[in-house]
Amino acid sequence: MTDTVLTGITTTGTPHLGNYVGAIRPAVEASQDSTQKSFYFMADFHALIKCQDPDAVAQSSKEIAATWLALGLNTDNAVFYRQSDIPEIPELMWVLSCMTAKGLMNRAHAYKAAVQANLDEQLDADAAVTMGLFSYPVLMAADILMFNATKVPVGRDQIQHVEMARDIAARFNHHYGETFALPSAVVDDNVAVLQGLDGRKMSKSYNNTIPLFLPEKKLKKHINKIKTNLLEPGEPKDADSSTVFQIWEAFATPEQTTSMRKEFENGIAWGEAKKQLFELINEQIAPARARYEEIINDPAYIESELAKGAERARSVATPLLDKVRSAVGIRTYR
Repeated sequence: MTDTVLTGITTTGTPHLGNYVGAIRPAVEASQDSTQKSFYFMADFHALIKCQDPDAVAQSSKEIAATWLALGLNTDNAVFYRQSDIPEIPELMWVLSCMTAKGLMNRAHAYKAAVQANLDEQLDADAAVTMGLFSYPVLMAADILMFNATKVPVGRDQIQHVEMARDIAARFNHHYGETFALPSAVVDDNVAVLQGLDGRKMSKSYNNTIPLFLPEKKLKKHINKIKTNLLEPGEPKDADSSTVFQIWEAFATPEQTTSMRKEFENGIAWGEAKKQLFELINEQIAPARARYEEIINDPAYIESELAKGAERARSVATPLLDKVRSAVGIRTYR
């Protein structure tokens, strides 16, 4: 049996180096394999939980689509679509909501964190908590189960959501009969989780990202902002605790990584290390950056690719939803 792999990226903010290394690059590589069933989507419904600026959501969606296409996602092999173009997904979410215990949602990490933050501020436990945030795991379950995904590549912070999708699917199958494949989370420990400018995880939430397709001068300026210690040139530096080295390792060959580690031991100046990091990254992304500029200015091309993906996605989603409807008793009388 061939595995079905599904990956989504939330349409908030501009794609950055962390997105590229952690999700986009491995997805693009996997999309070249015509024997693998792959679904990649822009999670614009999920974006509404975090962002209520309509222009920002629309712009982020456009930038993310252009980014994946510019980096070479093979849309003939992989199905690339916009979540909101698949109306079967929110319908499935409702059906799944009717099979999902509230207690399960109470245990979701994001909801618990929001409640704890409110309690720490001596506010009502559910202050500013929307139903979107609370039921986010059910929408994610619908994303996964809609295409009977068996493998879902995620970071460790998302494992719980895949496990919840599995629990929801198992409960549905037990009650209504075998309908959904049970998904498994796939965590690749070889995929780097990049540190940002301040040394924390690179994240839009921390405002510490390096946007992927910055012009050369701005890319160099951002890399120069990476936080370092006060060690002088000639003083040995610890590569393993350095954000500069960690990002270098994510883009370099094993030989280049070994060489740079020796440079750190020999006391390379921070300015020189950052200069070499800029040159390494810029060389790799320059061709895709040029392609990105072409695509972002050709919205008709972006829409045509997403329309193609939506048609292919719905060819799977529509019959599955028909099966779900029949299973729960929503049937025609003919």
